Amino acid sequence: MEIRELIEKIIKDMEDIGGIKNVVWVAAGGSHDGHYAAQYFMDRESTVVRSQMITSSEFVYAPPKGVGKNTIVVVTSMRGTKETIEAAKAAKALGAVTVSQYVEKSGLTEVCDYNVQYGSIWEDDKDQSKTNAGNALRMAMAIVDIVEGYDNYADAMDAFTKVQPAYIKAREYCRPLAAKWAEQMKNEKVITVLSSGPAYGSGHIFSTCNILEMLQIHSPTFNSCDFFHGPFEITDKNEAFFVLVADGRTRKADERAVKFMKQYAGDKVYILDAKEIGIDRLKDSVSEYFTHLLFTPVLNNVYMKELSRETGVDYTTRRYMWKVEY
Repeated sequence: MEIRELIEKIIKDMEDIGGIKNVVWVAAGGSHDGHYAAQYFMDRESTVVRSQMITSSEFVYAPPKGVGKNTIVVVTSMRGTKETIEAAKAAKALGAVTVSQYVEKSGLTEVCDYNVQYGSIWEDDKDQSKTNAGNALRMAMAIVDIVEGYDNYADAMDAFTKVQPAYIKAREYCRPLAAKWAEQMKNEKVITVLSSGPAYGSGHIFSTCNILEMLQIHSPTFNSCDFFHGPFEITDKNEAFFVLVADGRTRKADERAVKFMKQYAGDKVYILDAKEIGIDRLKDSVSEYFTHLLFTPVLNNVYMKELSRETGVDYTTRRYMWKVEY
């Protein structure tokens, strides 16, 4: 069943009980950040359906009060982590309709009412518009269009067909740039990531899941819109920064951070601009909402892997200092 068809069915089934009122995006780790594009879209385009993203464990411990029979809960996990399965059970107990996003079938797919398979961003041969982030964005856009109408829905569906070609071109363009950046960064102990608006989820994944988790380099993430309210004090000519410049309405905040860095930081500042790597291949009416789908695989599959090569840290092992029971 196609995503649009699935969402239409769920919403139609809710008509007799008052219709859809809420959608909640539930996941852990990188999958949680993968919901960011959908949440960003819902916040800016929906006036009828309330949307919230929340981590799996937090949903189990303290579910939002509004979750109930008028709620769709989208639960995402590649292989079904323990806390995400528990979150799906909690959502069902509250009466919500549950939709899993998965790579491999697990206890999660057994619990949820509906299941949508996605392709991992690790796989370059997969359509990057059909990753967990891409499918969640499709769901969000379908919800808004069905319930209240989304004027740019056709433009958005066209943009989904252009994400993979844009990614392939961006990947090839960035490879020599990433190699140079990684050689410069190989001995750094801290790499600070700045991003905002539609790119914030990508920045947080890059910082937390790629640089920190996989390569064991400390990597705080700051929102460019809030950078000048405390974090900018760490700016130093010896500090390493990676700045994502988004397409869309918060771009001015990113540009302000870049201007500040050029004046007060050193030569360890790297700037990756969505427009430079091809977001403008998509229509202006919707390109902002697809920033995450372009940045995230480029950061994961190009920049992180080049830094892994230079540091000698094998990202495939995903080493853990502590043994945690999931």
